[in-house]
Amino acid sequence: MSEVALKANFVRQLSTEEKRRFLSSLSDEEALHLYYDWHFWARDKQLPPPGGWFCWLLRSGRGFGKTRTGAEWIIERARTGYKQIALIGQTKADVRDTMIEVGESSIMKCSPPWFMPKYEPSKRRLTWPNGAVAVAFSGDEPDQLRGPEHDTVWMDELAKFKYPQQTWDMMEFGLRVGPDPKVCVTTTPRPIPIIKQLVSDPDTVDVTGASYENAENLSPSYKRRILKKYEGTHLGRQEIHGEILDDVEGALWTRDLLESSRLAEHPELARIAVGVDPAASTGHTGIVVVGITPYQGEWHGYTLDDQTIQGSPAQWGLQAVAAYHRWSADVIVGEVNNGGDMVEHVIRSVQGGQNVNYKCVRASRGKYTRAEPVAALYEQDRGHQVGFFADLEDQLCSWVPGEDSPDRLDAMVWAYTELLIGEEKVEAYTVYDEPIVISPI
Repeated sequence: MSEVALKANFVRQLSTEEKRRFLSSLSDEEALHLYYDWHFWARDKQLPPPGGWFCWLLRSGRGFGKTRTGAEWIIERARTGYKQIALIGQTKADVRDTMIEVGESSIMKCSPPWFMPKYEPSKRRLTWPNGAVAVAFSGDEPDQLRGPEHDTVWMDELAKFKYPQQTWDMMEFGLRVGPDPKVCVTTTPRPIPIIKQLVSDPDTVDVTGASYENAENLSPSYKRRILKKYEGTHLGRQEIHGEILDDVEGALWTRDLLESSRLAEHPELARIAVGVDPAASTGHTGIVVVGITPYQGEWHGYTLDDQTIQGSPAQWGLQAVAAYHRWSADVIVGEVNNGGDMVEHVIRSVQGGQNVNYKCVRASRGKYTRAEPVAALYEQDRGHQVGFFADLEDQLCSWVPGEDSPDRLDAMVWAYTELLIGEEKVEAYTVYDEPIVISPI
């Protein structure tokens, strides 16, 4: 801690007027150094814990300040001589925008002018003035980590990675340089195996925190709209208080059920559908991709992708059409009862949507009646998650029949219903002579 910060620690207990006088007494240079001195501004939970830990797991609610914590830890590690750093986020865009460049808590925004790294996006690389280098990786491409060696790793939102266990394994194999290799994991927690393993690991320091601990830095509208809205709810316990939750009684899906269904990759698929559940107003539009294929004499379904988006009709229309083309899908499905005609109009209006095969479906049964046979497929080991979809799985495991069903769940149910629910759905599909071998994650 700098000399200025040591002095400033005493200021915290002073009156507002005394604090103002102290800050006014600083020279411009001292004030600038204090501005970038994280040890002065950070709360205790945001500073690296003492001891010989291997993993610092910071699982907290949204708005706690965990991204700032990770960025500042990386800057400090680079400054003190650690040279081979890995930055791992949910996707390439998340690493670039949240961890490196765009966000207010990113490395580039938090770095002092005298220790500003050079960012080369095409090389996925940050280079500091002292020669320390950080390379960006993503949780949807774990094989990128096969081979590189590191002495420092920051993983942001591990619980939302598509392939969390594989990414962790590849990272840990490479975290072997120097006398003190360490990893910092900043995440909103989910009850998935890798998070539970880290919590119980004796080499992990598990730090938890709630959004309220950073309340003075949160906007009034966030506190009014988000904290008050979700406080006391199941989702709020996870997203605000950072708790690892148990299953919700009465939900059609459980975490164990989804975990047992999970596959690392999908087989060759006979048919693919993109389910769309349009936003009623300013919410999210559910966009979920599902495929089916025969396996050992029975039809199996595979949840392939979740491209749910919050945005205008033009934005979610482009997102749905992009998913359709990316997966070479056979059909986009939208509910006529919930803007089905509007969905088709949006799809046809955006680039690439003119020749899309679109189908309106009508909800002649209640949401529980529609969702129950899809959940039954999972119970019969005929429904599978290909990778991990954090937000979708939160909805599946927290929705109780009788409540309003959420966007991602509805989109997934429509896609499964179109492809697989009812024998008439698969009569004309090609059946392969030999079963396709698939392996669990």
